[in-house]
Amino acid sequence: MSQAAAKSTQFFYIAVNAAGAKKMGLRAAASEADLLGELNNDRLLLLHAYPMPGWIAARNTIPVKDQLALNEQLASLLNRGVPLTDALDVAASLVSTATKQRIEKMRSAVASGASFADACAQVGGFDDVTITVYRAAEKSGDLAIAAEGLATSFRRRMAVAGKVGTLLVYPVMVLSIGVIVGTIMLVFVIPQIGSAIKSFGAELPWYTAAVLWLGDALRNHWLPIVSVIVALAILLIVGRRQVAAGVSALVRKLPLFGPLVLASESARFFAVMAAMTRSGVTIADALSVASGVVSHPRLREQLHTLQVRLVEGGVFSNIIDRVEALPMATRRLLIAADRAGDLESAFGGLSEDLSAEVNKQSDRLLAILEPLLIVVIFVLVGGLIASIMIPLLTATSSFR
Repeated sequence: MSQAAAKSTQFFYIAVNAAGAKKMGLRAAASEADLLGELNNDRLLLLHAYPMPGWIAARNTIPVKDQLALNEQLASLLNRGVPLTDALDVAASLVSTATKQRIEKMRSAVASGASFADACAQVGGFDDVTITVYRAAEKSGDLAIAAEGLATSFRRRMAVAGKVGTLLVYPVMVLSIGVIVGTIMLVFVIPQIGSAIKSFGAELPWYTAAVLWLGDALRNHWLPIVSVIVALAILLIVGRRQVAAGVSALVRKLPLFGPLVLASESARFFAVMAAMTRSGVTIADALSVASGVVSHPRLREQLHTLQVRLVEGGVFSNIIDRVEALPMATRRLLIAADRAGDLESAFGGLSEDLSAEVNKQSDRLLAILEPLLIVVIFVLVGGLIASIMIPLLTATSSFR
């Protein structure tokens, strides 16, 4: 992330407009004085400003969707000879409100003589990869080509993230629905049926008695149970980074999810490398920045080692084979591409191939998960129903 972005703070502000109407919201600024100036530019008078804690404040990054829209417009309009300031005006009309404010500031900075890369760094929200690509493209005069490469990178990143996110969220949603349905049955439905069974004078089996006891406990002690759930939710929010890191480490070790995560990380890495090398960034410099987008520990460590050896004078085709986190076929392709002097095309092709591989693996995993989740829901809900229906049928037959 840029230096400017790193120093900004998220503020919750209360302001009034010229008509005296109050307005509240969140906005990132380097200080309260900068926030005051920004609101004045929007014709708002600041009344109160409260800096938000780091664990509450929203991430000070531009959403991938907005960055995709920005780069698509820059690539399309700049290629047709539209001035950069006009292209930014068009892009500002296609993004969210928060991003629109940043793009308008970028346009003002560019109109005042700042370079586009410096303007991006000043407003914050862009990562080091994007700013490095813009800076290199401005030196070579190929900003439109760089924007096109970044748009392709963001498009593939969104597709891969969507597939992986679906695989992670889908089981959680299905299991959550099962737990909610089971809890409703335990608290409201099963106790009534249990009372009817007891009225027959039938003796309840141990598993039915256990289910009834659990339902009574949930109903009679709902307040402390809800309090514990709320406390756990707060702890998860406060420690969400640690939780996310722990979940990621666990997912990487799972037999089916591990290869998928590695493929998605590799696809993102090669998409970034393609965008950077296309803009004229050297392989060593591109590796230094692009390895930062990789969260897979083994792959990231080996890519960092590769970059260090390149800086020390190593030959790419001789040392890429040591990056064992990448499949052998991938390494052999990169060696051949380096010898042919066509690494840029190889990076783009690998990104596309690995994105397709992520789609294939995710579809396969979903095909496996769906029946497994059906079985889990059946055991969860069906077990509750069986624990009541069996003694109910027994009592009914005895009564006859």
